Amino acid sequence: MQALLGVIFHFIGGFASGSFYIPYKRVRGWAWESYWIVGGLFSWLIVPPLAAYLTIPGFTDIIAHTDSRILFFTYFFGVLWGIGGLTYGLGVHYLGVSLGSSIILGLSSVFGSLIPSIYYQFNPTPGKDTISELLTNTWGQMVLLGLAVCVLGIMICGRAGMMKDADLKKRGAASPGANEFKIGIGLTVSIISGVLSACFAFGIDAGKVMAEEANTVWKAVNADQGEFLFQNNVTYVVILLGGLTTNLIWCMILNARNKTFGNYTDTTKPLLANYIFSALAGITWFMQFFFYGMGESKLGNGPSSWILHMAFIILVANSWGLALKEWSGVTRKTLRTIVIGILVIILSILIVGYGNYLRE
Repeated sequence: MQALLGVIFHFIGGFASGSFYIPYKRVRGWAWESYWIVGGLFSWLIVPPLAAYLTIPGFTDIIAHTDSRILFFTYFFGVLWGIGGLTYGLGVHYLGVSLGSSIILGLSSVFGSLIPSIYYQFNPTPGKDTISELLTNTWGQMVLLGLAVCVLGIMICGRAGMMKDADLKKRGAASPGANEFKIGIGLTVSIISGVLSACFAFGIDAGKVMAEEANTVWKAVNADQGEFLFQNNVTYVVILLGGLTTNLIWCMILNARNKTFGNYTDTTKPLLANYIFSALAGITWFMQFFFYGMGESKLGNGPSSWILHMAFIILVANSWGLALKEWSGVTRKTLRTIVIGILVIILSILIVGYGNYLRE
């Protein structure tokens, strides 16, 4: 039952993440850097402390009494993840919601799932999965199989993207968003994003002591109630400040370079609507990790949680890509390829879920 609840929470989080970019498509007359940072202020600065305040009494005291070294590494991984988040937006901009998300999150799932297990192999920590445990236990082998199947699905989606690029060139780039579809630069920033986005998982590990303190305080009042669903909300406050740092600096540079500071006050554009849609995108984005923390509290912070989160995002993002007709104007073979890729990713989710079932 715990595993089932974990999968459900991860699906809700994946739906939020796979959908967050949709409101940005309703922003009119603003440069990418302008609506990205407005949404980011809600994602990384406004909503995280509010969520922590509503769910963890005294969360500021927990942060204040945490060792400075732990805070530094939690923040540092947030900075690295921020670069991944920044290039995520560019990857989706140039490749579309479907293809961009598949490549970025696929790479993130691989790095985010395996590197912590390898690290804990050489630095054993109670409650942390090691690579040897995954390899020598049936449940771990199923999780690794699910990871391999997920990578296969990502490769198929990537192949579909290459086929789409060829189809658009043959048809004169007639599909929606085709003028922004740039396979070269899109793949480059997507690979960078996929690698660095995994740092969020490392940030959660680095700041785990804060989550554990929140869990301890909660259990003192709610004995025999299991793990605290919202324990990671205090850790997010620190990680996301790191992400805000990276994105704010870069977006301000782009505002200056492109002379787009006027976007924020230009009344000839739908100013109120742009702020509302950007804020909605930012809030929706944060909800992914709000529910990720709930899922992680049920499944544990091993490969299972991270790959489930990533796979659900890929699934939802690809579904939105189909709904938004990002694949119109392509051949039936190309469309069939992307559908197969999505189905393979669904299979990977089922395999990982079964692995968690065996673990209980």
